[in-house]
Amino acid sequence: MKISARNVLKGTVVSIEKGATTAHVKIEISPGQVVTAAITNEAVESLKLVTGGPAYVVVKASDVMVAVD
Repeated sequence: MKISARNVLKGTVVSIEKGATTAHVKIEISPGQVVTAAITNEAVESLKLVTGGPAYVVVKASDVMVAVD
């Protein structure tokens, strides 16, 4: 796989919660560190995502916000 995004994190799918059209996919990128992505149910099927399977989190954003209390 070649991709222009530089923020690519390898992980393991820990859960897939499908809704009517959108699924929430949780990917553990290191112990205790989980990233959640909202993707279409069609994408879940196309990518053949399964709990326990490998996946990459790809982050490509023009803005990143930082907040503190």
